[in-house]
Amino acid sequence: MQKTTHDNQPLFDHGKVLILSLCHFVHDVYSSFLAPLLPFIIERFGLSLTQAGFLSTVMQFPALMNPYIGKLADRISVRYFIILAPAMTAIPMSLLGVAPSYGVLLILMFLTGISTSLFHVPAPALVYKVAGNKTGRGMSFYMTGGELARTLGPVFIISAVSLMGFDGYYPVMLVGILASVVMYYKFKDMPVTVNPKSTPSIRKTCIEMKAVLLPLSGILVVRGFMHACLTAFLPLYILKQSGDVWLAGIALSLFEAAGVAGILAVGSLSDRFGRKQLLVFCLVVAPISLLIFTAVSGWLQLLVLLITGFSLLSTTPVMLAMIQEYSVNGSSAANGVFMMISFLARSAVVVLVGYVADQLGLEKTFVICGVIGLAGIPFVFGLKARAPGGV
Repeated sequence: MQKTTHDNQPLFDHGKVLILSLCHFVHDVYSSFLAPLLPFIIERFGLSLTQAGFLSTVMQFPALMNPYIGKLADRISVRYFIILAPAMTAIPMSLLGVAPSYGVLLILMFLTGISTSLFHVPAPALVYKVAGNKTGRGMSFYMTGGELARTLGPVFIISAVSLMGFDGYYPVMLVGILASVVMYYKFKDMPVTVNPKSTPSIRKTCIEMKAVLLPLSGILVVRGFMHACLTAFLPLYILKQSGDVWLAGIALSLFEAAGVAGILAVGSLSDRFGRKQLLVFCLVVAPISLLIFTAVSGWLQLLVLLITGFSLLSTTPVMLAMIQEYSVNGSSAANGVFMMISFLARSAVVVLVGYVADQLGLEKTFVICGVIGLAGIPFVFGLKARAPGGV
């Protein structure tokens, strides 16, 4: 039984939150490979930026199943989704260098997307259950695992490719497989059934949560433009400017590292100062800093990139906390709907961003994405609160 405070509020369970965060880290190290590997993939297969962006889109296609995965997670034990996720993602992402064709690349990305959905949909609901009276902090810890993975992932894979070559780095999958074995022994006795009772239909879940889902969907779409240009095309942007592959990988890592700091700070601060206030702050700073990033160069550009990463990536734990607080007893189905909207917004946008970059160039595309990002601010004021300590 979970411990409670003197006023019967459940306590923050550090051990379980850290285990889930570690699992998030291992899984997302592998899912972060695509962006730093894009220059090699584009050169190997002669792809346009639109085709390159479509790889990310295909990885998001399984997000269409997210609400159904969430509904399933509300009814049954999903520990094996979490246990198998590192291996299920590591294997296809480690085979990109030996893929014989663009079609095989698409299949590998689709398999990765399935694994990503099986992990990411139920995990936040579990975090909500073990975070007690500190939902924002729990989501911060959980998201830190993912962002730290995307910080170290590019450096890890660039190092592996440098040592073993693009077509020879596939042995790195062994780390993910080993992680799943370790996770089995850590999770096999952990009760992870979220809500064994009957759950409302997905349609009813959407209707009940429209007051928070609609504004957050607007934020996800406009934020998606900034997220797409930076996470998918930042290495290419830096590479075109400097011609340095290592600098391109390091820039993405710096961006993600700043996101780690932002996630740790903003999620916890939202417990104290309110979700809306922190969202407004991030949605003002992120697009402005992105526009400044395109106007400067050298070390100043890297400094501005840190500010952009801090503000842009730190919105996710706040939104996850809002979804769980607004839903009934921290529903995985509610999170599944949110994750579906999030992934679809990002996947659709990244192809559009790739197309615009093909037509206008990456520098102009980054400016356009920054301007679009400013449109996210009005959506925050449409959010409605319902839970104590919520927005």
